[in-house]
Amino acid sequence: MIIEHLLLDGQTLVERHAGGRPLDTSRDEALRSAALELLAQVGYERLTMDAVASWAGAGKATLYRRWSNKAELVLDALTCEKQMVNAPDTGTLRGDFAALFNHNKGTKSEFEVNIMVGLVSALPHDKELRDAFQDRLIAPLESALASVFERAIARNEIEPVANLSLVVSILPALVLHEHLLVTSTFDESLFTSIVEDVFLPLVRFVPKDKDADGISA
Repeated sequence: MIIEHLLLDGQTLVERHAGGRPLDTSRDEALRSAALELLAQVGYERLTMDAVASWAGAGKATLYRRWSNKAELVLDALTCEKQMVNAPDTGTLRGDFAALFNHNKGTKSEFEVNIMVGLVSALPHDKELRDAFQDRLIAPLESALASVFERAIARNEIEPVANLSLVVSILPALVLHEHLLVTSTFDESLFTSIVEDVFLPLVRFVPKDKDADGISA
């Protein structure tokens, strides 16, 4: 399906399906906010597209022109709220982890916790949501982490990681655990402890007395 992006009067963004009428996206932010507000209040399983439309003062057809189901709507709302995760490249593995922390640092609000609780509690029972959650939230983080480790290997900083997919899956699991069970701030000291006590012991650093080919000097 071809979608054309247009600017009207230099400000209003609309999308137009090829051969169709323009699709106004000016209310998308309000619809996403309504979805997150309701998710925090009633949880994912009780959330409906009808309720989101009513909360935002929009017609249900407006939602379905933009999102085919509530899983797509909720995950789109969450990813728009968060900045995209890019793999940092500071020159060291520890530096890259520090950059990842700085990207995600901040105190969790009760609203954010309620959103995650409402979402994650539904994952085991909803394959559609689970697949979207993996594609939109988990996979980008795991990809960034894999790039971080691969660059460290290319720099000869660490040896190749045989179980890299398992290693990079640990951080998302810890983040979910922190959102669901921990109410304190996810601060730098906790993040540093996770990196130093969990992640780095899983990889083997190349001794500093080896040259770029791994041969002892």
